[in-house]
Amino acid sequence: VHLGESGGGLVPPGGSPRLSCAASGCGLRFNNMAWYRQAPGKQREMVAGIDTIDDITRYLDSVKGRFTLSTDNDKKTMYLQMDSLKPDDTGVYYCNHVRAHALYSWGQGTQVTVSS
Repeated sequence: VHLGESGGGLVPPGGSPRLSCAASGCGLRFNNMAWYRQAPGKQREMVAGIDTIDDITRYLDSVKGRFTLSTDNDKKTMYLQMDSLKPDDTGVYYCNHVRAHALYSWGQGTQVTVSS
């Protein structure tokens, strides 16, 4: 499975970019996928993910109500709509499997920099 993230860039505070995760490979379904973020000097963390165990999308507390994960399995694409961005949302965003023991190879990620 090859994952490719896009849609990042320099965004002013309060901005609303949408990130995309495109996937290639057999058998990949986005109902077990997540968005991760690695902020400067910090460990990578999951910001949003959906798991087939219960089909519930879960969000990091700090992004709840501002970020929305959506999927399009026909297009093999997952999205992260990011609203009301804050400087603390700055980081490299990646997509990958929602379960730590089932991670695919990491893509290049897409840099999101929130700054005026």
